[in-house]
Amino acid sequence: MNIPTNLKHKPVIVVPNYEQVDGKQANDSDAKGLSIGLAQWNDRGSVEASAKVWRYTGEKWSRQSEELPLTRALDLAILVCRTNLYFQDAYRFPKFYNPEQPIIDRIGLQGDAMSVEVCTDNPMIDTDIRLLHDALSQEGERLGERFRVLADMLKQMGY
Repeated sequence: MNIPTNLKHKPVIVVPNYEQVDGKQANDSDAKGLSIGLAQWNDRGSVEASAKVWRYTGEKWSRQSEELPLTRALDLAILVCRTNLYFQDAYRFPKFYNPEQPIIDRIGLQGDAMSVEVCTDNPMIDTDIRLLHDALSQEGERLGERFRVLADMLKQMGY
């Protein structure tokens, strides 16, 4: 099944077989493809690139397909990496975080910083943080593979 080219997002570079490599959902995913292309929200005279996850319900392309500006997609990748890094040492805290200091990091971007912190507003945080830790641990091999590929590509790009 090909990614549609007649919708508002205009795919340029595609991964048409994403369902085969979509983490735990591989070979049974509704996320059928990924694309980098021209954003659906482009106005005349203003063109923005975006990333899109294409979902298919079995009958039609889903409205749950997500389109993200490339910076936002990279910000999510940064957050995934920083979260994984945090959990490498979180076991040192009895609750897997310090309730007195929930801020994990401030990552400098565009003259400010992206705050990364434990969501202490979550009333179930003590349980949920352990569940997230366990889920990341179970995904360790799949995440590690992607981290290595990303690291290699960043090195090739000179970063």
